[in-house]
Amino acid sequence: MAKKTVVITGGAGFIGSHLCERLISEGFRVVCLDNLKTGALKNISSLLGDKSFRYHKQDVSRHISIPGKVSYVLHFASLASPQDYLRFPIHTLKAGSLGTHNALGLARKKKAVFMLASTSEVYGDPLLHPQNEGYWGNVNPVGVRGCYDESKRFAEAIAMAYQRFHKMDTRIARIFNTYGPRMRVNDGRVVPNFICQALHHNPLTVYGSGRQTRAFCYIDDLIEGIWRLMMTRVNAPLNLGNPAEFTVIELARLVLSISHSRSRIVFKKLPQDDPRQRRPDIGKAKRLLKWHPRISLREGLQKTILWFSSR
Repeated sequence: MAKKTVVITGGAGFIGSHLCERLISEGFRVVCLDNLKTGALKNISSLLGDKSFRYHKQDVSRHISIPGKVSYVLHFASLASPQDYLRFPIHTLKAGSLGTHNALGLARKKKAVFMLASTSEVYGDPLLHPQNEGYWGNVNPVGVRGCYDESKRFAEAIAMAYQRFHKMDTRIARIFNTYGPRMRVNDGRVVPNFICQALHHNPLTVYGSGRQTRAFCYIDDLIEGIWRLMMTRVNAPLNLGNPAEFTVIELARLVLSISHSRSRIVFKKLPQDDPRQRRPDIGKAKRLLKWHPRISLREGLQKTILWFSSR
C-alpha cells in the first residue's frame, strides 16, 4: 500500500524537524517546506537520504504547489522567538497570515487534514490562570509582540473559517513553551539563553524580578501530543504543554545546578508586554487525546544541556 503524504511547513525548524522524524518513523512520506530563515538543513540532515523524505526551499507567504496526493498539511512555519519576530515583524505577520492562507489552500485542494501550530501567546498576558481553551486572551494588538500574537490569532480565525465554510477537517494546537535539542544557540528564548550562558560561565540574564512563571514542555512530549492530535478528530483549539509551573528564577537556578556552572544571575528590565504568568490547562488534551507530559523539567534540561554542550 502506498504511503500517505504529509506536508510540513517549517519542517527544518526546531519543532518541525522532530515532527518530520516522527512521521517518517510512523510510515508517512514527508514533504518538508522551509525557507531556512530560522530553520537549518542540519536539523534534517539525517533524513535527506531517506526515500520517504523530500525537502523544498519554500517561502510559505508565496503560493504552495505540491504534486500528487497529500493526506495532511501541517503548518509549522513561523518566527516563534521574540528575538526573531521583533527583528522581522513583517515576515512574522506574513507567515501567520499569507502562509496560513496558502497552507489551507493546499489542504483544501488536496482534500487533506490541516493542522495549525498555534501558540500560548494567543492568550497574551493572561488574566485567567491557568489558561484554558475557552479563554479569549489579553493581547495588545499594537504592541511590539503584536506581530506574533495577532498573526497566530488570525491564523486560528482563518483555520476555523475554512472549517466552517469549506467543511474542512482542521486541527489547532496551542503550543506552550517547548524546549529541547535543536533549539538555536542564539534563539533568544529563556531556556537556550540560560543554558548557553551557563555553559560559558557568563551571567544568566533574568528579566524583571524573575517571579514571572512559565510551563516548560520537553520536545518529545510535545511531538507525542501533536501526533495524537493529528490522529484524533478534534477540530477546536487544544492546549499542548506541561502544566508544571516554574518561575524564571527557579529555572535559572536549576540550569546552574545541572550544568555545574560558575555563572551568577543578573537582572534586567522586563520587556514590553512580557506575560507575567503562563500555565496550560490540559484537561481537554488528557480527556480527548489520552495525553499528558511525562518528562520532568530536570530530566528534560539534563538532555538539553547535554546536547548543547556537545555543540
